[in-house]
Amino acid sequence: MITESYSEQETYAIGSMLGREAEAGQIYCLDGDLGTGKTVFARGFADGLGVREPVTSPTFTIIHEYRDGRLPLFHFDVYRIGDPGEMDAIGYEDYFYGDGVCLIEWSELISELIPDDAIRVNIRKDLRRGLDFREIEILGTGLSGKRSEGKNV
Repeated sequence: MITESYSEQETYAIGSMLGREAEAGQIYCLDGDLGTGKTVFARGFADGLGVREPVTSPTFTIIHEYRDGRLPLFHFDVYRIGDPGEMDAIGYEDYFYGDGVCLIEWSELISELIPDDAIRVNIRKDLRRGLDFREIEILGTGLSGKRSEGKNV
């Protein structure tokens, strides 16, 4: 599915819609260049899950946990990960295969750890269509239900 956003509010609303539909065990991979609105999308996603805490990008801590919504949200930002093996140190498998929902910014940097049925959200700018325009592409078999354990090797 490809949708278009012409403002931060629309990007937030798209994230919120997906958050309302999210199920335990799903992994959402959120990719796009710097400044495309990944964190705005993540805030909307958290709102859709009912998270009331302020949502910020966990760039320096790698992960933020939010447990006040209808499902736990584990928000990763792996931009600073130099090697996918560093994810072992934070116990990523407990999050990926736990009872919450994972939202991973910059997931392409750890692609070998991402399960095949993860939901992929790609956000792209097109400056020819305006400074605030974003194309948001949502792909993945995980949209149809809870995924099974196993990782993409």
